[in-house]
Amino acid sequence: QVQLVESGGGMVQAGNSLRLSCAASGRTSTRYAKAWFRQAPGKEREAVAAISGSGSSTWYADSVKDRFSISTENAMPTLYLQMNALRPEDTAVYFCAAAAVVNSNSHIYYTQTFNYPYWGQGTQVTVSS
Repeated sequence: QVQLVESGGGMVQAGNSLRLSCAASGRTSTRYAKAWFRQAPGKEREAVAAISGSGSSTWYADSVKDRFSISTENAMPTLYLQMNALRPEDTAVYFCAAAAVVNSNSHIYYTQTFNYPYWGQGTQVTVSS
């Protein structure tokens, strides 16, 4: 089991930046594939960035490519999402998610909600125009 807690959300004007963090506790000795999802009011939860268990492979949704950057420490404890050039359409609750991987050298990442058994409670990001 691992517990995830997001932080770093807030309200910013368009064009500014935020850095989200996701702190992990519990069984952090295991390697995890990790991702950031977001959910806007009335919309489905969508993946915005994902990283493999080894940290060697990353994926970004087209809507955030070249603006957002996902990163993690070599061990599990903290996942980050650097968000630059924020837009009003980025307004949503942001969630981090984790899935244990068997192979610590895995290059596989996941972008579907059903791939992830562990979720944080979410942090609100609001971007005003």
